[in-house]
Amino acid sequence: SVTCNIKTLQIIIEQLSSKNIPVLVMDVKGDLSGIARPGTANPKIEERHQKIGLQYTADGFPVEMLTLSEEKGVRLRATVSEFGPVLLSKILELNDTQASFVSLIFKYCDDAHLPVLDLKDFKRVLQYISDEGKADIEKEYGKISTTSVGTILRKVIELEQQGAEKFFGEKSFEVDDLVRIDDKGHGIISILRLVDLQDKPKLFSTFMLQLLAEIYSSFPEEGDIAQPKLAIFIDEAHLIFKEASKALLEQIETIIKLIRSKGVGVFFCTQNPTDVPASVLSQLGLKVQHALRAFTAKDRQMIKLTAENYPTSEYYKTDEILTSLGIGEAAITALNEKGIPTPLAATLLRAPQSRMDILADTEIDEIVRSSRLVPKYNETIDRESAYEMLNRKLEISKTPKDEPLPKYTPTKKTQGRPRQEKSTFEKVLTSTTTKQVGRTIARELARGLLGVLGLGGTTRRR
Repeated sequence: SVTCNIKTLQIIIEQLSSKNIPVLVMDVKGDLSGIARPGTANPKIEERHQKIGLQYTADGFPVEMLTLSEEKGVRLRATVSEFGPVLLSKILELNDTQASFVSLIFKYCDDAHLPVLDLKDFKRVLQYISDEGKADIEKEYGKISTTSVGTILRKVIELEQQGAEKFFGEKSFEVDDLVRIDDKGHGIISILRLVDLQDKPKLFSTFMLQLLAEIYSSFPEEGDIAQPKLAIFIDEAHLIFKEASKALLEQIETIIKLIRSKGVGVFFCTQNPTDVPASVLSQLGLKVQHALRAFTAKDRQMIKLTAENYPTSEYYKTDEILTSLGIGEAAITALNEKGIPTPLAATLLRAPQSRMDILADTEIDEIVRSSRLVPKYNETIDRESAYEMLNRKLEISKTPKDEPLPKYTPTKKTQGRPRQEKSTFEKVLTSTTTKQVGRTIARELARGLLGVLGLGGTTRRR
C-alpha cells in the first residue's frame, strides 16, 4: 500500500488491530503514539460521519513501544552473527572482494569458536587477523589484504557513528513477539519510535533489512490465508529507498516479493508513489493516494507520471482527480476477489477512532512500565565473546616461556563455570533458551534458501 496521510495510516492500523491482526509500524515523525488513547469527537468529525452513514465511536488500541536507540520502549537488538557475512557486507556496501573477505572472517570465527556478537567483537577480529594473528591465519585461509581490512574497518566505524553499536548485541529480539493479541482480541500495535533516526538512514535500512530477513526465515509458510498474521507499516519509505545502495535495494525487493507467503503484509507510506521503486510498487495490491498539488511544470509532469501508476477510470481523469481531492478524501484502488485491480475511486474517509495527536511523556512512561517485553529485552548482556577471548589470547602469547601462565579467574559472567567444563561453542549455544536455538537452526535453513533465490548466498551463525 502507498499512502501519504498520517490520519489515513492511523485508520488502517486501527481496523487491522480490531480484526485481530498485530501491526508493526515505524514511526519516523513520532505522531502515531496517540493511537493508544481514545480520540475526541467534534462537529466536523460528526458531520463527516453523517455523510458516510457511520456513528463515530472513540477508542484506544493496545500499543507496545519499541526503540533502536535511547528512546523509551523495548530495545531491539541483533547480533553480528545473526546478520551473517552476506547481509553485513550489503549493509556496509562492500565490493565483491571485500565481501568475500568478510566471509573469510566469519569462517575463521566459526572454526575458532569465537562468538561475534557486537561491532566491538567484529572490529577486534579485524584487527587480530591483520596484525598479531596474520601469519597463522594466512597459512590456512590465504593471504590477508590489509587494504581490505582497513576499508571494512572504516565502514564499520561509519555505521557506529550512526548509532549501530546500540543495535548490535544481545539479547536478540524474537520476531514472534510482534505477533501478539491482547485480552480483548485486538492485535497489539508495536510502534518503533524512530524520531531520533531521521538523519541516520543507514541504521534505519540496517534494521529494516534484518527484520524482514528474520521474519522471512522464522515464520512458517502460510499459503493463501484469509487475513495476514502480521502487517508492517514503513512510514516515510523514501528515507529507505533514497539512501539505499543498489545491492540493498535488490535485497529489499526480493524479500518483499517472497514475504507474502509467510502471511505478512507490508505497507509503504510516502508522499508520492514515485518514491518507491517500480519493482516494489508493482507488488502492492492496495493503493491510497491523497491530493497532489501542482505549482510548477515539474509538479505537473510528476502528477501525470503518478497517474499512470493507477488503473484507468471511466468516471474521471486520474491526473485531474489527484489534484482536486479535498481534506479527508483519497483515491483508492484495491484487488478484487480475482486479484484484479479495481478502478480508482475517490473516497470520503472516516476519522480515526483514536487520538489524533501524540502522547504526553507520562502516558508513554505508563505504557513502558506496563510492558511485558521491557524486562525481557532491556537488560544489556555483555558476555564473553571474541573481544575478550582474543585479548586474553594476546596476553598469554606475551607471557615469557619461563614464567607461569596467568591463572584464569572467572568473572561474574563465568563464575561457577570453569572454562574447561565447556567449549566456547557450547557456551554460545547454552547461553540462550532452547527456543532461541531452534530459531537459529530455522534461520540458517531459510537463509540458505534465500541464497539460492538470489539474496547473495548463505550465511553462517554459531
